[in-house]
Amino acid sequence: MAPRRLLLLLLLLLAVADVAVEAEGQTYFPLYPYCSTTDNYAEDSQYRFNLLALFGDLPWRAISNRGFYAGTAGEAPDEVFGLMGCYADSSWTACHDCLYTAAAGIQLSCRYSREMKGAYDACILRYSNRAFVSVADLSIAFNTSLDSHVADPASMNATRWDLITRLAWEASRSPLRFANGSVPCMVNGASQMMHGLAQCTRDLNASECSRCLTEFVAALSDVRPDNIKGGVKGYSCYVAYSIGEDLKITIPPPLAQPPPAEEATPLSSHQTGTRTQLMAGAYASSVAMVIITMNLLIWFFIRRRLNRMAREEKVDAFDNDPLEDDFEKRTGPKRFLYSDLAIATDNFSDEKKLGEGGFGSVYKGFLKELKVEVAIKKVSKSSKQGRKEYISEVKIISQLRHRNLVQLIGWCHCGDELLLVYDIMLNGSLDTHLYSSNTILSWPLRHEIVLDLGSALVYLHRDWEQCVLHRDIKPSNIMLDASFHAKLGDFGLARLVDHGRAPYTTGLAGTLGYMDPECMVTGKTSAESDVYSFGVVLLEIACGKQPAVACEETKDVIHLVQWVWDSLGGGRILDAADVRLGTVFHDREMECVMVVGLWCAHPDLNLRPSIKQAVNVLRFEAPLPNLPAKMPVATFKPTSDSIISASQLSGGR
Repeated sequence: MAPRRLLLLLLLLLAVADVAVEAEGQTYFPLYPYCSTTDNYAEDSQYRFNLLALFGDLPWRAISNRGFYAGTAGEAPDEVFGLMGCYADSSWTACHDCLYTAAAGIQLSCRYSREMKGAYDACILRYSNRAFVSVADLSIAFNTSLDSHVADPASMNATRWDLITRLAWEASRSPLRFANGSVPCMVNGASQMMHGLAQCTRDLNASECSRCLTEFVAALSDVRPDNIKGGVKGYSCYVAYSIGEDLKITIPPPLAQPPPAEEATPLSSHQTGTRTQLMAGAYASSVAMVIITMNLLIWFFIRRRLNRMAREEKVDAFDNDPLEDDFEKRTGPKRFLYSDLAIATDNFSDEKKLGEGGFGSVYKGFLKELKVEVAIKKVSKSSKQGRKEYISEVKIISQLRHRNLVQLIGWCHCGDELLLVYDIMLNGSLDTHLYSSNTILSWPLRHEIVLDLGSALVYLHRDWEQCVLHRDIKPSNIMLDASFHAKLGDFGLARLVDHGRAPYTTGLAGTLGYMDPECMVTGKTSAESDVYSFGVVLLEIACGKQPAVACEETKDVIHLVQWVWDSLGGGRILDAADVRLGTVFHDREMECVMVVGLWCAHPDLNLRPSIKQAVNVLRFEAPLPNLPAKMPVATFKPTSDSIISASQLSGGR
């Protein structure tokens, strides 16, 4: 009897939900929507159920939150992420109507799509089966314009660029993530006012908002070079301008206090429609909880059985492993069962693989017990260094806590299987963005990454109880989270030394191009060796070039440090900046990053700064160093016990 009642309740819920989204009697259709076409959901699926619950929840929450809200419904793997918001140049009435009716148009335009992005005249609506909140979507939904033109587009473009660039900066720092303003503008021989608007969705932090608006400001000049009025609308940001006519900006009303209960009045037809949507959302949430609870109970019994089997099969391997006692004494990262990690990654399927390096492969996984996505590194069984690097990772990084270090969540070793579990970095590694053919990493983001990396190294070299030498700093080991904050990872080659200890002889480690030349010859590593690698990475971020640079004049391949130093000596260091950035960067910041990069990569380690000194200059808390116009020649001799072979080097990029 119970299953039949549940089925009837579900059917009733779906019927109510379908009516609720069209309660206003008018359907708004998105302009040029994006609808995913693969892995569509079914009519009777849990995903659709969660989607309808989300549609019932988003509009009234956005209205209550001054025209914007981002939320979720359900649990993985059927969790739905959604977002609604209004454009600042739409009236509050238009915003209200758009929010409450947008979902009906979406269901007709993108039927059964697991991911959708829709931009309307007054609002935006997005949903997806993947988390997208806090990451800017740089795609353009559509352009708007008035079909009238100016006689002097160059002058108009200069005024517009100054206005919109200023507003973009202000919007990125505004709590409501928008800014508007006006400036005088000469148009066809007459002085008029140019009005402008820059806006981001409020889930974005200042950096992401700035990154998105920078792209759209550039696009505005391309698509509307001489129009009297125009705009570029996207799913994360919006820029617009108008000469003469005001943009009619609407500031969202302040949060209203609920009226006393005794002053309740009869509901109007509009309020009745709103109440219907609220009831649909409430029904959806209740039934979703019933279904989720049932699924969790079933999963619990299956999981308990799998865990019991795993313990019976692997208990001997764990009990006899000397690593077990040492690792268990440590606080922080936890031990995982191999079976749990296999389940989380679909048995380490190729579809879950994020990448592959010298010491193993990295997989994306979902830990149901912790309800979190993770990155799971499976150390290669064929790697001679594998076990050594695994031990180093667990022993060192498990003790470190800093916002700019990749966090180790746990570990697992069973027989010859060695696995490490980390926080997942949704934007991957820095190198993939520096050399992407599809997108250009903006200068504000690059500069923040430089400062994040510097902060991490100050912590490792100075602020922790011992000095941590990373020994393999390079872009592929610098990970970017959802907000493009940099986090240094891969501590497999790291070593601990006491503060103030002199350089010591060790097995050669690192990656060619980023390794201190003196370390390569003498076999001695030190904090100065990490500083050298940091310097090379700074130059790579600024110039968009890998350590080996082909010289156009001589066709020879020279090191990036030499190439940039030649530009410094010629008084044209800014010419070494990444050509893909054009001139869209801060001159003083760019020069500072490149000069500090050269300073850190100075051939004489005694003339390099400490990481703290370098970061102080990068933050403009200390003056730039005076470097010679010509790159000095290094002088050092190999020690008797330093024998270098290619087999001692770690894997490449």
